[in-house]
Amino acid sequence: MGVRINKFLADAGVASRREADKLVEAGVVYINGVVAANAMRVEDTDEVLVYGKRVRRCEEQHVIAYYKPVGVTCTQKDSHAKITIADVVKYPVQLNYAGRLDRDSEGLLLLTNDGMLIEQMMRGANGHEKEYIVRTDKKITEQFLDKMRKGVYLKELETTTRPCEVMMVGEYTFRIVLTQGLNRQIRRMCKTFGYQVTKLKRVRVMNILLKDLKEGEWRRITGDELDELNRLSNMSVGEK
Repeated sequence: MGVRINKFLADAGVASRREADKLVEAGVVYINGVVAANAMRVEDTDEVLVYGKRVRRCEEQHVIAYYKPVGVTCTQKDSHAKITIADVVKYPVQLNYAGRLDRDSEGLLLLTNDGMLIEQMMRGANGHEKEYIVRTDKKITEQFLDKMRKGVYLKELETTTRPCEVMMVGEYTFRIVLTQGLNRQIRRMCKTFGYQVTKLKRVRVMNILLKDLKEGEWRRITGDELDELNRLSNMSVGEK
């Protein structure tokens, strides 16, 4: 009977199911030499190619914490990106990122071959915490921090951000903990109040910390740290 092609690609760590659907629609996925359609099902014995490269489902869960430098684009393949994740992270198992960092931002990025973990981490309703240190072009005021904490209406996205934790770190720097991942959210929030972000660094995703990783370095998540990540990823906001 097999599984749907989007689940197969998610289990192989190629992409989340939603992103896998987009890859199929783009015509870059082949099953046994035939262009795939979203309704198709796949057996482990079938040959599945994405961008001409064979992919296989992996039984063992792999998760790594990677320090993404500024300038690296969170994508596996993009003709417009100068440097992509695939260019800089060489790992023996196919991995996909669980939550983007925009090209101009740096810090902690989790990559895994576990499609279900990616789905759980990227589901906004689960409210998983992500922590950032942000530097701006103007001095931070308590009034600014208070407005950020209460939630900010983003006109471009026609939505109001969730209330969040914000604290001052220095004259031009603050720490913020988000439970959602809107497009360029922190930059848009700051811009609403006349601030420009000059540096944005993610230092935590749920229980995983950037720790002492240097730019471009990665470490594999294992043991109790991995068990806790899996536990948290299965929890919704009300259960925390």
